[in-house]
Amino acid sequence: MSKPLEPIFFSTCEAGLSKNNAGNSCVDFSVAVVLPAGGSGERTGLQTPKQFCKFLNRPLLSYTVQAFERVPWIESIAVVVAKENLGLMTDIIQKFHHRKVKVVHGGSTRHRSIFNGIQALCEGKDGSAVNKPKVVIIHDAVRPFVEEDFLLKIAMAAKEQGAAGAIRPLVSTVIATTPDGYLDHSLQRAKYRASEMPQGFLYDVIYQAYQRCSQSDFEFGTECLDLALQYCGTNAKLIEGPPTLWKVTYKRDLAAAESIIKGNLSQSACVITGESMQARDMAKTLQKIVGALEMQVDVIPDLLGDNARSMAKQWNFIQISVNNSFLLEVEEIIRALEETNQSLLYPVVIIWVHLNVSEGLSNSKNMEEPEGMMEFGRGAKLRNILLYGIQLHHSKEVDHWEQLVGRMAEVICALIQDRNPALTGQLLKV
Repeated sequence: MSKPLEPIFFSTCEAGLSKNNAGNSCVDFSVAVVLPAGGSGERTGLQTPKQFCKFLNRPLLSYTVQAFERVPWIESIAVVVAKENLGLMTDIIQKFHHRKVKVVHGGSTRHRSIFNGIQALCEGKDGSAVNKPKVVIIHDAVRPFVEEDFLLKIAMAAKEQGAAGAIRPLVSTVIATTPDGYLDHSLQRAKYRASEMPQGFLYDVIYQAYQRCSQSDFEFGTECLDLALQYCGTNAKLIEGPPTLWKVTYKRDLAAAESIIKGNLSQSACVITGESMQARDMAKTLQKIVGALEMQVDVIPDLLGDNARSMAKQWNFIQISVNNSFLLEVEEIIRALEETNQSLLYPVVIIWVHLNVSEGLSNSKNMEEPEGMMEFGRGAKLRNILLYGIQLHHSKEVDHWEQLVGRMAEVICALIQDRNPALTGQLLKV
């Protein structure tokens, strides 16, 4: 087996990540990850390999990398890509500030690529040897929704048993066919399970398995657990995984993944009222209505002190202004977002609600606001911030006012859930 080409490293220190983070959890041993990402994605029917397909302005592979980077006890991630995609992967890492990653050249088959990644885990920046991890987790680059609690189960079982892997119940019955296309026999579905990712191994077990396996295994094999059993006598502990382990395989799966991300981003919103009593009263009504639509709403007066620090947990902001121009208030939100790199990984939504409590506004102001919103929205969009505007005239009739706020709440929820960049800069009237 030829030695893999030298990997490209990205330091964890630049992101303020400590190599001793594992000490803050129940994992007291070193864990590294190998993400094979060299596939061509033929089944998606797209020219771009699926791991590099984008939704919400980010490639699928970046979401998967982030799922592992946010786990404090995972020390490094080897992403294995085809040679022609090396530059693309390097750009992704730099753009989205992935800091635990080393990029490794892939092999001609899945097993060769994984073995290249495993070997690269023991190489330093200058090609010198570094300490090998105790446990290696192997995962598909196109399974972005793996959670830390399940990774912990796999890592602990791998340390104790030598190997561990995720399984799921079979959805369809598996049948065998004759050479001429007829039914030979069917398997009893209850006895079998689908092998899934992630899979975990003691480093020595999976390394030795690849050292000992045949060229036929390298060429045609796909199951790492079988290599550990066949060549090291290590029988894997099988752990039933959650439904979120599904793999993006077809074009429609990309749309499903985007929908899941949007749903996760749309669970809450922050309403900023300023000092206006009308804005606060409206925020309370909005909070009640939107809460009934299963979206949590927090109301704050400004972005000072603790309110500013809480921004890191929020992806949706609603600024209520009373008879004021939007520019200064929205600029304050955007400035705070930029200080925290909040919009780097996901698009942030800002909805400016213009509450008009006066008898009327001049025609010149009515014409200036939409033009200003459009221009400001275009600039914000370049920073992955989606800016929308809503105009609402206050009504002294209680029933009519609640109807107006109810319609506005539905519009707000739709804008947050859809995150449609085509509507950026639009000023909607309710």
